Amino acid sequence: MCSRFEVKAAMKKIKKRFGLKLSPPPPHGVEMAPTDRVLTIDTQGGLRRGRLLGWGLKVDWDAKPLINARAETLSAKATFRPLLQRRCLVPATAYFEWALTSGGAKPKTRIHVEDADLFAMAGLIGADGDSVTIVTCAPAPGIAMIHDRMPAILAPTDEAAWIDVGRTFTDVENLLRPYDKGLRADNVDQRPVLF
Repeated sequence: MCSRFEVKAAMKKIKKRFGLKLSPPPPHGVEMAPTDRVLTIDTQGGLRRGRLLGWGLKVDWDAKPLINARAETLSAKATFRPLLQRRCLVPATAYFEWALTSGGAKPKTRIHVEDADLFAMAGLIGADGDSVTIVTCAPAPGIAMIHDRMPAILAPTDEAAWIDVGRTFTDVENLLRPYDKGLRADNVDQRPVLF
């Protein structure tokens, strides 16, 4: 599960990194939490655009917004099937998890891509056009001891395919896999972590 992430980058850097024609609107704050308006990137009329969308889909059957969607069951779930052609990127500099340790403590852990300042998580835009959910997958082996899920981080070479409206979900669902090209996990709380 991904319930917090960080966007600690200048908008001009995000504009350049993701090939936007216009500078995207900045989110309020650096650490994003559910229901915050988070920066997303999608394609409209063949051009990439940046927009702020509310993090979490509203559904009738749960009072809490759906902030994550499991990659393995997207096409099987009635909630997500209509959104499979409404794909977006969610830029981030890191995401956070709270690891359960043998001592029962839950230190906050910052996880980021070692060789990149920015990365993109796979997202789906809600039917209302004003909300987003982040797709999750199984964890990469190096961080499995922290949490049993992770956001589906897209390789930079796969980002264009994910938001290409001309491709079906079947064409791109194989991109939703654990990112294992160098993740680093740092204990934010500065407490020893015993796994």
